[in-house]
Amino acid sequence: MNHSAAVPPEVTEDMRGMLADAGITDNADLVARIVATGIGLGMDRADRLDLKIASAALTEMRAAFHLFAPYEDLPKATIFGSARTLPDDALYRQASEVAAALAESGWLVVTGAGPGIMQAAAEGAGAHNSLGVSIRLPFEEKPNAIVGENARNVTMKYFFTRKLMLVKESKGFVCVPGGFGTLDEMFELLTLQQTGKADPMPIVLLDAPGGTFWSGLRRFVDDHLIPSGVISEGDFDRVVVTDSVESAVAALTGFYRNYDSLRWVGKRLVLRLKSEPTDAEVSALNAEFGALLADGRIERRGPLTIEREDDDRIELPRLVLRLNQFRVGELYRLIAAVNALDSAPAA
Repeated sequence: MNHSAAVPPEVTEDMRGMLADAGITDNADLVARIVATGIGLGMDRADRLDLKIASAALTEMRAAFHLFAPYEDLPKATIFGSARTLPDDALYRQASEVAAALAESGWLVVTGAGPGIMQAAAEGAGAHNSLGVSIRLPFEEKPNAIVGENARNVTMKYFFTRKLMLVKESKGFVCVPGGFGTLDEMFELLTLQQTGKADPMPIVLLDAPGGTFWSGLRRFVDDHLIPSGVISEGDFDRVVVTDSVESAVAALTGFYRNYDSLRWVGKRLVLRLKSEPTDAEVSALNAEFGALLADGRIERRGPLTIEREDDDRIELPRLVLRLNQFRVGELYRLIAAVNALDSAPAA
């Protein structure tokens, strides 16, 4: 039961005046909610440690939002991997090469800004195409020189705020073999995708040439997780396992060949595309993916009213459907089919 007291009306009124005096007009309701939450914590007599956690987390998120804001319109890929990988390791070269290829394709590369694979990716992408989100640890090295060179780095105290920013801003992910931290990040990506808590995005598990690290994980999935029923068959199909830099880059960039973005409008899911599908293609999509729908059909149409009001990608054609919420983890299959349509832009 929630025993938190409401912020008194007179305090709320004073708070609104304070925001107005500060010149805050955009999203003032959300800023007021943040301030009210802080006041509420004080009214709850939260202990000092709880207040320090809340304060530090919000401060770190503000710094990270500020770092990423100038690059909002550029596609980003986060590369995860071990801080212990040495420069003479084949994995180091793989990370550097995939980052260089992504940068060449117009993507920014985001890393944890440390040594090892993170350093390799930053070197490959170059200082002007790298962003870093480092962690403050007593035994960890400082942010590597690549991201530090242009101050394109923010340092976090907490892993949860760091992971938020490593995931929130990116449109694709590459996981290079690593330890507990890398596996934690990889499994969180899969969990977010499986549960529909994050928009579908490409996830690549990149190994060294001839390596078996990720294929071993696939065997574990096939031999244990699927037979025991703790995940669904096909859950692991949403990732690309490869030892090829070219295939890794193609998996990321190809995911957006035709698919642009999505938006929920009530119970309707809107898929924004780069090219308008034909009637025959829409019929074929309904035949293949009808089982994913709660009711109705996949329909081709223009932007919905609220999208027009928000000026939200209104120039793009759309597919609108009522997706069964229990099948949201399978949405990647529909996106793959959309990207493979004959009407899609050339790869």
